[in-house]
Amino acid sequence: MSSMANGQLYQVISRICEDLSSGECRRLLYLCGSQDTDSSGSDHVREVLTSWLSRGQVDQLYLVELLFRLRRFDLLKKVFHVSKQEVDGILGQNRALSEYRVLMSDVSEDMGTEDLESLKFLLSGSLSREKLTRVKSFLDVIDELEKLDRVSSERVELIEQCLRDISRVDLARKVKGYQNLTSVGTPQHRPVVMPHLDQHQWIRTPSNPMPTASPVSCHSRQEQSTQNTTENENNAEPERKRLFYQSPVDVYRLQSDPRGECLIIDCVGSDGDMLEEMFNGLQFKVTLVKWPSVEDTLSLLRQAAQPRENQEVDAFACCIISRGTATDLLATDSHRLGVRLDTVRRLFTPNYCPRLAGKPKLFFIQTYRMSGSQGCSSRPTGHPTHREEDLETDGYEEPLSVESVPADADVFWSHCWTDEGQLEETDHRSVYLQALREAVLTGQRRRHHLVDVHTEMNGVIFDHNRRNPGATYNINLRHTLRKNLYML
Repeated sequence: MSSMANGQLYQVISRICEDLSSGECRRLLYLCGSQDTDSSGSDHVREVLTSWLSRGQVDQLYLVELLFRLRRFDLLKKVFHVSKQEVDGILGQNRALSEYRVLMSDVSEDMGTEDLESLKFLLSGSLSREKLTRVKSFLDVIDELEKLDRVSSERVELIEQCLRDISRVDLARKVKGYQNLTSVGTPQHRPVVMPHLDQHQWIRTPSNPMPTASPVSCHSRQEQSTQNTTENENNAEPERKRLFYQSPVDVYRLQSDPRGECLIIDCVGSDGDMLEEMFNGLQFKVTLVKWPSVEDTLSLLRQAAQPRENQEVDAFACCIISRGTATDLLATDSHRLGVRLDTVRRLFTPNYCPRLAGKPKLFFIQTYRMSGSQGCSSRPTGHPTHREEDLETDGYEEPLSVESVPADADVFWSHCWTDEGQLEETDHRSVYLQALREAVLTGQRRRHHLVDVHTEMNGVIFDHNRRNPGATYNINLRHTLRKNLYML
């Protein structure tokens, strides 16, 4: 299947939306994790997909998988010229859409009107009459039960029992099968070949619902992200492929005391305190630093990557709030070269930070783009730069085995940027960080893993951007998590 340019994909989206029924539009929005499902017409779906495409959050392969999950094999053939069997082979075991959402979508498709009415009657004691009146599909029921924290990707017992009670044993068995898989994990004993990932190459995992790459050839599940607003323009030297075995356990351990370390660097003086409170509640050891310079920021990052005596943690989180350009964090020094975003990530790879090898490393970055800035090349000369020579290692004489953990594995990188002008607002708070906090706390209660939490947050940001076209937020999510991560 040949790749398509963005211009072609806009046309493809319009063509797809024209052929979808209202029910299919509703299922598509649910599969994508969109929060706004009240409007489920084709025009709204087109608006959602084109908006995500313009921000690099939808690609050709993502559209192919959506049609595959909607069982619109005719559109796969007409639009992308691939068969059901070919798509099944292309996707393999590495699929982007949440298996939980796919399951709920499939159950909704297979549920008739009489079944739905029986289900509504069965749940009349749990859902108010007003809510039941608005229910038009099984997915509406799921939405309401999720709001009540009765159903989630980890809690489907109620759905299974309800399906049995309305004599849909066939659907109940599907739910039970999903439950069995999620409770014990899906062993993957076969070797997986993972190439070195530079800043443009990130593995798209089965739980990643929002791919951020531009359209690429679908002959490979490895994606190359080429954002319209390029974050990193350097191309790393290619390295040989490394072989490792995935653990049969598909959940990251998060049981140390404290459960993790969190470094918060707030260079603008907003939202740092809120993030500190959130990570304290998650039982992380938090370090909050406000208004550091570029030199101080780099020093803080390097210190965080250093070995710790008598303190092992199961995770690391880094939150940065700063003015910046497409490639650099400027901290409080807006007239000099900053810290490369790529440097931030590389400081915590196993080569430079062996103590965090195999452990989840989470980055939540809010940058405020400087007006008219074109990157570091436009900054005055004569100031030091922070590049590869800043990445030092200490305290480890024996090399880390690259066969066990790939250099860029176990990273969750969520980067949001908006215009610097928003900082001029009185009592400004980042919509991205506020939405992140709410999504994390909700996900903690409902036992949602981190990628699903981020999907929920994406929906909030999309709704904000639609209501406030002059104050939009752009999000780039990339991750190489090999397991699910629950922020319990």
